[in-house]
Amino acid sequence: MTESYRKLETLEDLEALYGAPSDAALRKVAPRLTPLYRRWIMASRFCVISTVGEEGCDASPRGDDGPVVEILDDRTLLMPDWRGNNRLDSLRNIVRDGRIAVMFMVPGDKMVVRVNGRAWVSDDARLCERFEQKGRLPATVIGIDLAEVYAQCPKSLLRAGIWNRDDSAGLPTLGEFLAEMTEGEIAARDYDEKLPERLNKTLW
Repeated sequence: MTESYRKLETLEDLEALYGAPSDAALRKVAPRLTPLYRRWIMASRFCVISTVGEEGCDASPRGDDGPVVEILDDRTLLMPDWRGNNRLDSLRNIVRDGRIAVMFMVPGDKMVVRVNGRAWVSDDARLCERFEQKGRLPATVIGIDLAEVYAQCPKSLLRAGIWNRDDSAGLPTLGEFLAEMTEGEIAARDYDEKLPERLNKTLW
């Protein structure tokens, strides 16, 4: 039998438990990219985008070998969408809803920077050509109209020691996950052995 736990039902209960945010937590928020926020984001090669749609929420990792986004102006970011598995979870959400949150990370830095706003998807050739890599173009470009940007305190990354160690030994592989979900129809070892070659062909 599932245990029953007390749940907070009102904002008043929640705010009474935590108290008011600090002055610094409120004043760090900017409605546009300042010079320092611009500098930090341009150092980021990896981020997680969160979107919402009819089926629920989605969080998707995004990465590049240079800046993960391009800054169009102080209120607009551009992100290439390189072809992947064609699930299109994030893109479907953006086309139908538009709300987006982005968390930028830089390896070695204990802080993250967060952006909230509204997104749109474009296949305009002029935008796609801005991100040409090794003769290939992204299928589309995600535009992010920024509503707010702010730095996140490093406590969570410090607690996790995220850049200090490697805990990956013995973890399941992608092939093993697929074998589990297909009841062995996809062979784990065969899939994992072919994965590096497959990734090299579709990285961009």
